[in-house]
Amino acid sequence: MSRLMVDMFHSPSDNPLDLRLRFFGREECQPGHAWGPGLRDSYIIHFIHSGQGRFHIGEHSYDLQAGQGFMIPPATLVHYEADLEDPWIYSWYGFSGVQAKPLMQQAGMTVTQPIFDTRGGEPSEDGGFHTFHQELVAARDKRSRDVLSLSILYRLMAELIQCSPEQAPSSAAQPSSPKEAYIRQAVAYIENHYSQRVTVQDIADEVGLDRTYLSGLFKTRYGLPLQAFLLEYRMSRAAELLRNHALSVSDVSRSVGYTDPFLFSKMFKKATGLSPTSMRDKQ
Repeated sequence: MSRLMVDMFHSPSDNPLDLRLRFFGREECQPGHAWGPGLRDSYIIHFIHSGQGRFHIGEHSYDLQAGQGFMIPPATLVHYEADLEDPWIYSWYGFSGVQAKPLMQQAGMTVTQPIFDTRGGEPSEDGGFHTFHQELVAARDKRSRDVLSLSILYRLMAELIQCSPEQAPSSAAQPSSPKEAYIRQAVAYIENHYSQRVTVQDIADEVGLDRTYLSGLFKTRYGLPLQAFLLEYRMSRAAELLRNHALSVSDVSRSVGYTDPFLFSKMFKKATGLSPTSMRDKQ
């Protein structure tokens, strides 16, 4: 049997929705060991430590070896298998959150470009992909586990961005698109008004776009329609406020735009999987 190590991970308490590590693991595969075809509900990065295998996504297949890796996007049919003669050993990291898709886009990783290659760049001073798994395992027993694990996940994101193909200098100088400007304007409005009873229509009116069109822009940029983005933003801020034990749940509820604390608790649990009280008890 393959040697398999999997760790499930609860969301860090300080900001559980912007970016969160959900699980990680490592596997020493037997010849021909395979997974799929199947779908996953979060982003998953696989890094190949040794050996080789093949990754299938859509109509494309990629033969990969040590030093390379692949991204599994959520809700996308994939299949992968280890080589029969030189099976791979890989580690993987599952994550989600509002910033997950933008970070993958910044790293140049999409459904049509799901592969990364660390072999041609400068070696990371801290070991990079070769040590992320063991660093996360070591972080489990520390009091700073949540923050430390999140910092490792952000370093993983940085490594992905660092090893992505560099953009041409001319492209960096180009102004951002009107769509990006609309998104930035909408996000700024949410940041300044989330504590009020702001609606999706209010945001669309502020930006000057049809609400359905604006929601589509958010879906493309963040993987979430505008209504879901607004909910996750509010609940992310609520999770931060819950760290202040001087505030009651009702105080937190009003602070993120909910006059009904029962509705707030329901939506908070929907977004995080925990009630506000349970989240506070874990902090």
